[in-house]
Formats: sequence, C-alpha cells, structure tokens
Amino acid sequence: MKKQLITEEIVLQLYKSGKSILDLEKGALITPAAMDVIKQYKIKIEFNHNLRKSNSIENGAITTEKLKIAIGSDHTGFVIKEEIKLYIKEVTTCEINDVGTFTDQACDYPDFAFQVAKLVSLKEANFGILFDATGIPSAITANKVPGIRAATCYNEFSARSSREHNNANILVLGAKTLGIASIKSIIKVWLNTNFLGERHQKRIDKITEIEKQFLLKGL
Repeated sequence: MKKQLITEEIVLQLYKSGKSILDLEKGALITPAAMDVIKQYKIKIEFNHNLRKSNSIENGAITTEKLKIAIGSDHTGFVIKEEIKLYIKEVTTCEINDVGTFTDQACDYPDFAFQVAKLVSLKEANFGILFDATGIPSAITANKVPGIRAATCYNEFSARSSREHNNANILVLGAKTLGIASIKSIIKVWLNTNFLGERHQKRIDKITEIEKQFLLKGL
C-alpha cells in the first residue's frame, strides 16, 4: 500500500485555503520542508484513519495529465534514474522516454543531456528530467539547446520556483547530493506546479530574445 506523502507544496496549499488542520493517514510521510511549514504556520496535525483517498494533490498524489517525459542520466545517476522511472510510472500516467545511459559504466553526461534537451526543444517531449552527480553539468549542457530552460533544483522551494517563475522545462537533479526521498519530493512538486505567467512571462521573453540574438549572429 502506498503511503501518503506530505510535501511543502501540499501544506502551503492547505494554509492558503484558510485551513489550519492537516488530516493524515496512518503511516503518512512528511518531508522536512513540509514540517518546517507546519511549524511556521502552526498547523495542527490530526490522524484520520478513514481518510478517503483520491487523486487530488491534497492526498499526496501527482495529478498531472498524460505527459511525455524524456529522462536521462550519466553513470553517476543511472541507479537513481532507474528508481525514479518506476516511481513516475507508479504515481502518474506520464509516458517516459529513457534516452540512457543504460548501465553504470563510465560515460559522458553531455551525450544524454543533449538527447533529452533535443526532445524537449523539438516538442517531442513535454518535459525532461536529468540526473548526474551534482545536477550542474547536465543543466549547463541542456541550456545550450534553443528553447531549453533547465533548472538544477535542490529542494521543494527551488523546484516550485523554477516552474512558477522560470517556466523550466527540464529538471536536473544531483544523484550524489540528494537522497531518494528528497528527489521524489522535488519531482512531485515540479510536476504539479504550473507557470504563473504575467510579469514572469515578460522576463522569459527577454531570455528568449537574448537567445535569438546569438542564434541570428551565428555565434
């Protein structure tokens, strides 16, 4: 049986809705970031053993529509990638396109970061997820591809901000800097967060214009 997972995003949504009581199932898991928010806003926790499960985010389930996700890693992220593929298939209806690597033998991260970025840039995938040791080199590579906004995220806040403010279309995670529980929590928040648009769109447009200037010059 899946355990209810309470993330920072879920607690913030509860607080913004004006509620001050968080109903939990027996054995529910609360992320450290979520616990900080619970303490900050003095939200009361109650255990409701008969809590009805649903597909809503309030009960910890990813609510994405059927999306196509390109996923890749170098050798340092291979094990995590394989586990996350199973996780995504378990809690979402997303289609996964794994571009590799397919073993833990040493390889070069640019090869796989480029493949994921290309699929997203060509709109053959809605989003991309990449893994390497720190999440930095694959992000650098992916961001060389036109139309890509790859974000290295390290907690739920950075994941939510990268989607709300920056409209990030590739999530990059460090397999050696984050634990599996944190990675799953970050992915859940990232997939469930939408771009806010408005003033943020103006800034994204400026990024796009910078990109176009260099493309036109052939630099």
